[in-house]
Amino acid sequence: MMATDKHTIKLAVQKRIVIISVILFLGKLIAYYLTNSVGILTDALESTVNVITGFISLYSISIALKPRDVDHPFGHGKIESLSASVEGFLILLAGLIIIFEAVKRLFNPPEIHQLDVGIIIISTAGLINYIMGYFSIKTGRKHNSIALVAGGRHLQSDTYSTIGLVAGLLILLITKIVWLDSMVAIIFGSIIIYTGYKILKETTSNLMDQADIKILEEMTEILWEKKSDLWINIHNLKLVKYGDAYHIDCDLTLPWYINISDAHKESESLMTTISEHYSNSIDFTIHTDACYSDLCKHCRISDCKVRTQDFVTDLNWSFERTVKTNGNNTS
Repeated sequence: MMATDKHTIKLAVQKRIVIISVILFLGKLIAYYLTNSVGILTDALESTVNVITGFISLYSISIALKPRDVDHPFGHGKIESLSASVEGFLILLAGLIIIFEAVKRLFNPPEIHQLDVGIIIISTAGLINYIMGYFSIKTGRKHNSIALVAGGRHLQSDTYSTIGLVAGLLILLITKIVWLDSMVAIIFGSIIIYTGYKILKETTSNLMDQADIKILEEMTEILWEKKSDLWINIHNLKLVKYGDAYHIDCDLTLPWYINISDAHKESESLMTTISEHYSNSIDFTIHTDACYSDLCKHCRISDCKVRTQDFVTDLNWSFERTVKTNGNNTS
């Protein structure tokens, strides 16, 4: 799929999410107006976050899709992690407001009206949220958009809290115990806070360029399986994610006597080996190192005329060895 097509899909999905989120928010406000239930207010407040973060995500995705320029040589993809962090913070804030309002009403419970109508509206909104969340996560994972994935998780967590909320409201409808309304809101306000914390934790890691161990391990295995005899060692392997783009650095140890042209071909071969396994846009920075005599025992080049030792065993590219900054160390 062309990059432009991927970008169009990501924007189209987020636009639909924003439009539907606004409609659901209005529906929940109507449900709160009809019922005066703090439990339903919980859902309405979270929908406020859905709407705000939906617009933030839409803006961040549109910025992230801009091509790199002089001022942003690695592109604009980092803004997706920033917008997702803002979303996590707003979810936390919404959870705190919900608990505050619920505790206040716990000691002075209001009169509840038309709870059956409110339950129907909230249940319908929860189902729609789940469907939106599913497509947002699916699209985000396919096209490597952390903003879409974070937004989708939030929408689905909204659905899970809605299920519990509806269960609590049904108990309230049957028993008429009005303080249950506040207790339900407190429980699901806590769940909302935990959701915000998880999103913040993940997005902060991306903003701090924390290493993605899983992807680095995968790349190490791929390079080992496709290893050329000229690739004596690979070390100092690093990966940074900017939106849907990867930026990869590594040091490649080659025979000291090959010319610049051949060294360049080996670097190109390494790039192709990685690119074939990932749909992401990938930028490479490969530094070539010259081998030295201690590596002869790990070199499979049979016709090497300058080796000082016979081949003994391969230098296994374990994950720990590959990410070492001093990978030429054979110890």
